[in-house]
Amino acid sequence: MGTAPVSVEHTTYNPDAVYLSWEVDGKFFGDGREVALLEYIYARPDLEKLRGNPQKVLQAIDDYGRSVRGLINIGSMKGSIVCDIISRHRPAVVLELGGYIGYSAIMFGHAMRQAGGKQYYSVEKSPLFAAVATSLIDLAGLRDNVRVVVGTGAEGTRRLYDEGKISHVDMAFFDHFKPAYTDDLKLCERLGVVGPGTLIVADNMVLPGNPRYLEWVHASVERKREMDKGADEKGNPNLQYRNQSISSWEPSGQEDAMEITECYGIEE
Repeated sequence: MGTAPVSVEHTTYNPDAVYLSWEVDGKFFGDGREVALLEYIYARPDLEKLRGNPQKVLQAIDDYGRSVRGLINIGSMKGSIVCDIISRHRPAVVLELGGYIGYSAIMFGHAMRQAGGKQYYSVEKSPLFAAVATSLIDLAGLRDNVRVVVGTGAEGTRRLYDEGKISHVDMAFFDHFKPAYTDDLKLCERLGVVGPGTLIVADNMVLPGNPRYLEWVHASVERKREMDKGADEKGNPNLQYRNQSISSWEPSGQEDAMEITECYGIEE
């Protein structure tokens, strides 16, 4: 695994990458658009060219988002940043919390495999979304390297740990229920899943924002020890982090940011 410090280049805005509006009749997801995406892809005349080709599957998802209905996946602008991180950090094992329809699992799982990595675990709360993701991951030819786990972030992490699938991960990607980021990170810290050498990428630091998470990863060891005293969910405050905020754009065209956090040591 690579040991380079956190240093990520900003991307430029690409209007051609923008999707249609996320909001349709007051809904942003879960209104049938995810199953419609799957039907759209399997009805494409170029379906056979998609088989075993992650890039073409991603392009088909993008085509749907730009021509049929917007999707709340990470998109190509932010996604390219994470792919660059993966190529440089070269994680063997990646844990994703919040898989949605599998866009990020396909993009990052493929990047991980190209960088020599072994296993990408994607945790998704919705069984329906997980089924869509599993089908698209299989279509992309990534079933041997990418596994979808149904459950909340905490449930999926605990299950993978208890099953012996993960003990320590080289990279984690958080893009699930925003109020759960901090407690799920603390769970990973307690279990040792996150520790020295782990790189954490947390999405949506502007839209909608996550002050509690940022407070924890930016706090000193001494401050985290104080914060943990009265907390219901305790982490490992002795872990030392360094951070970089990177601005980019959602597929909706709205500006957002990701927090890149590197665990570089433990203070005893």
